[in-house]
Order: sequence, then C-alpha cells, then structure tokens
Amino acid sequence: MLSLVSQQLIQPLVTMKALLTLGLLLLSLTVEAKVYGRCELARILKRSGMAGYRGVSLADWVCLAQHESNYNTQAKNYNPGGKSTDYGIFQINSQYWCDDGKTPRAENACGIPCSALLQDDITQAIQCAKRVVRDPQGVRAWVAWQKHCQKRDLSQYIRDCGV
Repeated sequence: MLSLVSQQLIQPLVTMKALLTLGLLLLSLTVEAKVYGRCELARILKRSGMAGYRGVSLADWVCLAQHESNYNTQAKNYNPGGKSTDYGIFQINSQYWCDDGKTPRAENACGIPCSALLQDDITQAIQCAKRVVRDPQGVRAWVAWQKHCQKRDLSQYIRDCGV
C-alpha cells in the first residue's frame, strides 16, 4: 500500500500526464488540414469577390486551387532551386508574397506571415491571391493554372454549385 506522501507525489504527476495528453490531442486537431469541397470553395470565393477579379473567372480560381493544392489549406511544397516554399490552398510562394522566416531575400508583398496561408479560414489567402493577380504577371504567376486551366473549358469546376 502506498504511503500518503507517495500518493501526494504521484497524483499531480498523473494529473499532469492527463493534461499533457489532452493538450497534444487538441493540438493535433487544430493542425489538421481543411480540405474544401469544390462547390464549398466556389461559394466562398464568390462571396469574397473573386468571380471576375482582375479578369480571372470563378472557374479559373477553383481550377487553380484544385491543381495547386487539391483544395487543401495545409498544402506546403518546398522549391529547392529558389529555396522558397509554396503555402496553402493557392500555393503562394514565400520568395515574393509572404514571410516564413527562412526564405532568403523574401519580399513579403502581401505583408503576412506564410503561416496565415495555412489556416482553415482562407480570408488572408484570398487577399494575398488578389494581390498576386494585381501584379503584371497576373494569374500566369501560377504554373499550375497555365498548365491545367489556361485556354480550357473550366465549366465543370463550378457546375452544379449554384454560383
């Protein structure tokens, strides 16, 4: 049988372990990616003024997001040649648009940390994507758009979405 002193020492450790386990469980839930459905994303983009923004159709945006991240807010891809990383649902690059604290000579034209592009709430990602298309290169800044969306019938990307 444990002495009273041993019980008093063990109980706080058991409580601390339980709290640590709960904290890790909650942390794992908060870093889980939001993967949008095609129509869900189309509706959000439309509400956010992306339909026709700078001449880029809603279907173009949905196509771009599908081919860049597969609608995944947590998508990250490192580019070894430029030592930069693409972040979030639109795969916005750290060399020009956001600050990840590790990309050399980063410009951060959107004025945000790259981590903001990985949030389930894509409001900041949308604002930064709007900033990207205001540049002279426009939507052509996204290679996936050029390869998979440009000069194609994109109607299937918004079909049956009610947008």
